Amino acid sequence: MSELELLKQIIEQSNNIVFFGGAGVSTESGIPDFRSVDGLYHMKFKYPPEEILSHDFFMSKTEEFYDFYREKMICLSAKPNFAHCSLKKLEDMGKLKGIVTQNIDGLHQLAGCKTVYELHGTVLKNHCQKCGKFYGADKILNSRGVPKCDCGGIIKPDVVLYGECLPEDAYYGGINAIHNCETLIVAGTSLTVYPAAGLIDYFRGKNLVLINKDSTSYDNRANLVIHDKVGEVLKAAVDG
Repeated sequence: MSELELLKQIIEQSNNIVFFGGAGVSTESGIPDFRSVDGLYHMKFKYPPEEILSHDFFMSKTEEFYDFYREKMICLSAKPNFAHCSLKKLEDMGKLKGIVTQNIDGLHQLAGCKTVYELHGTVLKNHCQKCGKFYGADKILNSRGVPKCDCGGIIKPDVVLYGECLPEDAYYGGINAIHNCETLIVAGTSLTVYPAAGLIDYFRGKNLVLINKDSTSYDNRANLVIHDKVGEVLKAAVDG
């Protein structure tokens, strides 16, 4: 039995699936990842991206943070790819009970998925640090320098920066979903970013499936490992 045939069988026989995804899920929508050869962390900037995307940098060099953030982190033209659409189909079938994502692009929701735990927040939501007023991503894109609220306060993206805690509802919701699922499909992530990657340790189910272009430190713990593009694999497994 081929890897794809085995994945199809696992999906067909599972009625409580949780999907845990990383940047590799969205690269097929044209959104760059961070750690691959062509990723953001290998590009040359005035400051390292890890430093720019930190709480301390946001507080001390807010304008330079936003120069980078507007150019590299917001991609409102991106559309859901085969991976997002296949997960929507599994959710509609009643098989997929939740998506735990490290991505901040909102593409799972754009595809129509309902139960999504965004561990690292989202670029689509922004709030004034002074009065708490909500602003969409367009406000950030269409502003210059540091975006300000009507009250004069600085607007901050609802994105988890280095040095900040994960949102409790997404973190504990994701843990609960992973702990109680029968099948966990982990895809498009190097599993090197903590505490997010540590959520996999809560899995107690039957089938652990890893789909990623490169090997991960969890490969030897999985029932099935497929080194390929996430979208193509899921489309073939769900539609094929």
